[in-house]
Amino acid sequence: MRGNTRKLVIVALVAFGIRLAVIPFTIGEWRNPRYLAQYEPGNVAIALIHGHGFGSPWRTGVNQPSAVVPPVYPLILAAIYRCFGINTETSIAIALAFDCMLSALVCIPIYLLTRNAFGQQAAIWAGWAWVFSPYGIYFAAEWPWPTHLLTLGICWLVYLAQRMAGCARLGLWVTFGLVAGLTALAEPSVLSVAAFLLCFCTWRLASNSARWLAPAASAAFVLIVTLSPWMIRNAIVFHRFIPVRSGLGLEMYIGNHPGTIHWSGMQFHPNHDAGELAEYRAGEMAFMDHKMQEARLYIGEHKHWYAIRCVRRAVYLWTGYWSFLPVYLAEEPMDVANIPLRTLLTLLGILGLVAAWQHDPQQAILFGGVLFFYPFLYYFVHPEAYRMCPLDPFLGALGYLAVRDFVAAPVAERWQARNAETEAWLETNS
Repeated sequence: MRGNTRKLVIVALVAFGIRLAVIPFTIGEWRNPRYLAQYEPGNVAIALIHGHGFGSPWRTGVNQPSAVVPPVYPLILAAIYRCFGINTETSIAIALAFDCMLSALVCIPIYLLTRNAFGQQAAIWAGWAWVFSPYGIYFAAEWPWPTHLLTLGICWLVYLAQRMAGCARLGLWVTFGLVAGLTALAEPSVLSVAAFLLCFCTWRLASNSARWLAPAASAAFVLIVTLSPWMIRNAIVFHRFIPVRSGLGLEMYIGNHPGTIHWSGMQFHPNHDAGELAEYRAGEMAFMDHKMQEARLYIGEHKHWYAIRCVRRAVYLWTGYWSFLPVYLAEEPMDVANIPLRTLLTLLGILGLVAAWQHDPQQAILFGGVLFFYPFLYYFVHPEAYRMCPLDPFLGALGYLAVRDFVAAPVAERWQARNAETEAWLETNS
């Protein structure tokens, strides 16, 4: 056990070192004042430092409350800015290093949950696959965002779910609810995964005739309690129920807007459109309501377009492909490299799920449910390449199963058969 712990620490340290080494090549763009002015978590962190509370995700010139950005990551950034200065090169480097640390720590739960599911060898592969994951390295070292808090949270939730599926101990389920709540306060997209895992574990207990109501209720209660301070704050400030964040109307608007060749119309975002920013100044709730109304009106008049758009978003998330138009590739030159890599990971993940089903259907359902439910909302709103990062550790683990069962095993069988034929021939002719 101590030897495994030491090896796991080494894996995490190597991952951390690789990610840190990339920061000098990515931090340059953060010296651009315009880039910093559009950095939403950073703007909320600045508002916190100045005593204005959670507000002003965009530089409006007016201090106004906001629920666009959930509270956890801006609080972390506020602590960094307080210690190292607001938007200084040092503070940005520390923020990137913090994300690199979170990304490196993912090695621990992905190793543990893969070992539980598929054995020691698969766990070693999954850990090292995440160490060298291009997406894990790039987004940690380039993009100070809650993505890696989300990735770490999802991995720990799956690890806890593996144990909860056969254990009704309340402490385990309460821990699950706490981790899910804290992760949701960083990035609420985790809630779809948490709901699936909670239902799955409850079903497993019920099917084994174990007590399930108290554990499930405990997890759900702790999750709600963890979210409640933020929900109460939103209800008091905005006089309406806002579970975690308020920006769905804007996300629907920029994701379903005519006149763009991109997967989202970011040119209509308040960060890029003076008219939209002026409308936002009148009040966040009125602005979001109006954007949702516009999005619904356009979708209602273009249902066929919207259906095709949803399919294209799913294809983009799983393959990296959106368009080969030169004007689009001029905006997204990295798609040329992203398409084959993302497509390969998806194919390996699918084959890995098939192999997992043959070995342990329960683990196949667990992994498959995470892959299905996490990105589902983005098919209907708008996608971003970094949204798939939380699934990459699971695709790495499944990729090992795919290679082992569908590549290495057949090759080994053919090699053994050929050796057997050779030995038989030699015996016959000796």
